[in-house]
Amino acid sequence: MPELPEVETIKETLNQLIRNKTVKEVAVYWPNIIKEPDDAEHFKMLLAGQTIQDITRKGKFLLFQLDDYVLVSHLRMEGKYSVHNVADPLKKHTHVTFTFTDDEELRYNDVRKFGTMHLHKKGDEMRNKPLNKLGPDPFDQAFTFDYFSERLKKTDRVIKSALLDQSIVAGLGNIYVDETLYKSNIHPLNQSSKLTPKEIKAIQDQTIETLAEAVEKGGTTIRSYVDVQGDMGMFQQELFVYGQENQACKKCGSMIIKMKVGGRGTHVCNTCQKN
Repeated sequence: MPELPEVETIKETLNQLIRNKTVKEVAVYWPNIIKEPDDAEHFKMLLAGQTIQDITRKGKFLLFQLDDYVLVSHLRMEGKYSVHNVADPLKKHTHVTFTFTDDEELRYNDVRKFGTMHLHKKGDEMRNKPLNKLGPDPFDQAFTFDYFSERLKKTDRVIKSALLDQSIVAGLGNIYVDETLYKSNIHPLNQSSKLTPKEIKAIQDQTIETLAEAVEKGGTTIRSYVDVQGDMGMFQQELFVYGQENQACKKCGSMIIKMKVGGRGTHVCNTCQKN
């Protein structure tokens, strides 16, 4: 699943390719992707004639800022956007197309069909699903030590599960939680409410630092992720623990192990990350 750095890369690329383009028409081939409004025909009608003013991001969500609406898009496991000439043949698993007045087309492709799209009136997007339950983005000013500490102290969940909770901090997923905890020297099974202020500060700092570095390198290419232009992220070359099971830890030489935490595959060095 694309996490914050991958979605940030997609956002930047889409802004270069389709910002200021006007939607001529929309085609929906898999209506279940459209969650709001609940009628795909209404969705298509509302978007016709709208110009893309900007594309922003909240956590793992893309926000297409239009004249009168905000289209909130979640890629889930394997959703992808690509830009084509309208004459280019559609690929298999293309479920939504946005045709522009210049005969270019934004296409949404999703093998598993898990992605979602919500269209809200401008100004309503943060008060409604799916954004209304999100915590602050790690790069937001609201992601303060006091806020983060208070949220962690209120949960008895292990820290791996707490960091995956999008209502606490938006944008982290399995890859970057594993990397953040490794760099913080915190074991993923440590109880959130028992962390010391020093440990919480380390996690906060490493969350921001790790994500910023991943954004700079265009995200991580795991399995099928590529950006809008088909380019692969390069952060996978910087990974310390994720996907490194049975490899030597780059710090201490101990073997990286893989375990299950809250049903999620989790990578850890038991020497550097004490439980």
